This record gives sequence, C-alpha cells and structure tokens, in this order.
Amino acid sequence: MDLAKNKTTLLISGAILGLIAVVLAASGNPGNMAFCIACFIRDSAGAVKLHTAAVVQYFRPEIAGMLLGAFIISVATKEYRSTAGSSPMTRFILGFVMMIGALVFLGCPLRMLIRMAAGDLNAYVGLVGFVAGIATGIVALKKGFSLGRSHETSPAAGAVLPIAWTFLFVLSLAVPALFAFSESGPGSMHAPMILSLAAGLIFGVIAQRVRMCTIGGIRDAVMMKNFDLFAILAGFFVIMLIGNIALGKFSIGFSGQPIAHAQHLWNFLGLYAVGFAGVLAGGCPLRQIILAGQGSSDAAVTFLGLLVGAAFAHNFGLASAAASADAAGGPSATGKAALIICIIVTFIIGFVPKKK
Repeated sequence: MDLAKNKTTLLISGAILGLIAVVLAASGNPGNMAFCIACFIRDSAGAVKLHTAAVVQYFRPEIAGMLLGAFIISVATKEYRSTAGSSPMTRFILGFVMMIGALVFLGCPLRMLIRMAAGDLNAYVGLVGFVAGIATGIVALKKGFSLGRSHETSPAAGAVLPIAWTFLFVLSLAVPALFAFSESGPGSMHAPMILSLAAGLIFGVIAQRVRMCTIGGIRDAVMMKNFDLFAILAGFFVIMLIGNIALGKFSIGFSGQPIAHAQHLWNFLGLYAVGFAGVLAGGCPLRQIILAGQGSSDAAVTFLGLLVGAAFAHNFGLASAAASADAAGGPSATGKAALIICIIVTFIIGFVPKKK
C-alpha cells in the first residue's frame, strides 16, 4: 500500500509524527525544539568535536534512528536504491547553506512548525521567508535548473552513511570519553536515550513511507496545486498545537520564546536561504536524511554539507544567539555577512546558465 496517495493517511501520519515530537518535548528535549533536524545535527557535530561550543554537544539518537528507520523500511518494501553522481559538490554547498540559514533563524523548517504551534510569532516571520525562498527556487526550476541525473551504484554504497552513523552512535555509548557532552544549555537537555532512539526509528519509518518534506509540501501546493504532502505538515502542526496547550507551553508573542530571537529581517532571510537551497537540493534537511537512509549517496553528501555547516557556524560565530532578559539575541555581524554570501551563492547556483 502506498501511504503517500491517501490524504487521510497522510494527515494521520503527520499527527503521529507530531505526537512523537510532543512526547520528546515533554520528556526532556529543549523547549520549542522537540524534533529539530538542524539542532540535532548541530549537537551531533559538537559531540564528535567538529565544533567546541560547549552548550550544544550531544550525539542525538534521533538522527541515528531516522537513518536506520528509513534504511530498514526501504529495504523491507524494496524501495532501497543505491544511487549517486548528481552534482555532489553543489549538493554539499546547498546543504551548507541550509544549515547556515537554519542556525541564523535558530531552527530548521520542522522546528519552524514546532515554534509556530507554541505561539512563537517570530516563526511566522520565518515562514514568510521560507515560502519566499521556495518560490525563488521554483522560479529557478522553471528556468531549467537541474542537478543532473543520479546513477545506480553498488548496493553497499548507499548504506555507507546509515552504517557509519550507527557505528558512531554505538561508539558514543560504548566509549563516551571519545565524545563531548554538554553539561548545560540545549545540549544537556534531552529525552532518555532509548526513547529518543525509538522515536527516531518510528519517525524515519513513517517519514520514508509518506515522503515527508517541509519544502515539498509547500512546493507541490504552489507548483501543482497538490496538497498531499501539505496534509502531513497540517497533521503535525495540529497535534503540536494541542500538545503545547495541554502541557501549558503555548505562549503567543515575539519575546520570551525559548531558544529564539526577534530580529525579524534575519528570521526571514535565514529561512529564505533554507527554502531556496532546499528546493534546488531536492528537499529539506529532514528529507535529505530520509533519502540518505534509503540509499541516496547524493543526499548523504547534502547531509555532510549540513554537518560541516553546523561546525562552521559555531566555530566562526555564524549562528544566532537566543534572546535573553538582557540581550536581544540574533546573528552577529559575521553571521549576517555569511548568510548574505550564502544567499548570493545560491542565486549563482540556481540562475547562472549552465552549459548544455
């Protein structure tokens, strides 16, 4: 049965994924973060010491679970296909851009939905930028942008990232001294390991079956008036909204939001970059993980771009600071410059004519 062809099933699937995020938030994951792909990758990059920001270092089990879940279900349903060769360096750069944009906004598109469902009005500003970025990417697609065709490779090649990441996860449990773990800040806040791993596995399985993608849901609605993937996002949002209200975590406003800032231009531009680069790359950070799990080495390269982007963001002060009682937060001058450069690079990738 193809779950992606039934709107009711898609809506229910989104609701289940939303429930997973609610449970993780109630069990220890940071407020208004719950299930943020960019944050999980950033924390994991810190855990393997690619960056030294002490407050965001923890090898998140959810990422390992998602890769394994997508891998297992794609093999079981005979959807696993090992492919590679579609503009790998361009994909790496697009992954890097998505991470810089996400960390200027302080969250990936999935966290945007989570923050919106908690009443964070800054996330709605980000949503406008996200849609504008997707629209720009659609224009590039209509003008002929393409990363080229992927080609079938050895079945083992597509399994490299899921296996390697699982090995690192097991190693983080067996020899924790090799890894860094935050003692304070967002990195120190997490649900129990077994729960996080199980949540990631289930999330990966469902997301693979329904082709979940935050960018794809909006892109398909705009380009083809197809709201199938959008139904997943709607189900996810509604359950998150209900969960936040039930847990007393709904607070509407621009200020006082957990791990966020109210610099509107940079919230807009941060998710503009994510939306634009994500359309060109063929999916949001969540979708890249699922594709990598089901055998796409191209998506694995994009994942590596996200990972290296997270390291750069914290090693060079490009990530935004969250607002506090005595500081407005937002990106540094270096972070602003980096984001503008990333957007310019994405325009060059998307609109500079290529040789036929």
